[in-house]
Amino acid sequence: MTELVIFDLDGTLLYTVEDIAQATNYALEQYGYPTHSVEVIATFIGNGINKLLERALPQGHKSPEEVIELRCHFKEFYDIHCMDLSRPFDGIRDLLRFIRREGIGVAVASNKYQAATERLIPYYFPDIDFVAVLGQREGIPVKPDPSIVNDILEIASIPPENKVNVLYVGDSGVDMQTAINASLTAIGVTWGCRPRSELQKYSPAYIVDSPSEIEDILLSLKK
Repeated sequence: MTELVIFDLDGTLLYTVEDIAQATNYALEQYGYPTHSVEVIATFIGNGINKLLERALPQGHKSPEEVIELRCHFKEFYDIHCMDLSRPFDGIRDLLRFIRREGIGVAVASNKYQAATERLIPYYFPDIDFVAVLGQREGIPVKPDPSIVNDILEIASIPPENKVNVLYVGDSGVDMQTAINASLTAIGVTWGCRPRSELQKYSPAYIVDSPSEIEDILLSLKK
């Protein structure tokens, strides 16, 4: 019996790439650096804001100091505009409601910084009771390190021997590796920022094209 489903945020629960792209380009513009298309910035997402900005910066300007400076401008913009164009993917609200009706817990494990993660989830899913909503926090390694998952399991009071009853859902290779590192069953979703081929490299237990397929998986695991 499934006890908990842990979801990635960007590209899994929410379509956020346009707001992320706007904030990234705003930060770049403050220094006169070239900006990028939404499609290009989508390929930068997945390893946290610092890695995103490092990838966005031009060659010769990727030092940790420059990333930190750019991060300040990114957050200045994103904190105000993070909900301009973002939205839940079709069927996600219904999926979350189904999971909760089944008595299964839901949680979020994101590489987005904690303040933004905590703001987005209750705004878009006010009726969902999440066990935990964790983003990137100071001093905690980002995914695919399993620390964030381990923290969620501790909050949910799920012992290591019950990991078999926990699913991890994400749209990227980073997510699939996170599930491997945390010894969880992985579900790769194809509606996010990464191609199916990236997910296939990690041989997840499932790859799905719609949220309703996750409902079918959960029902099959009850039998």
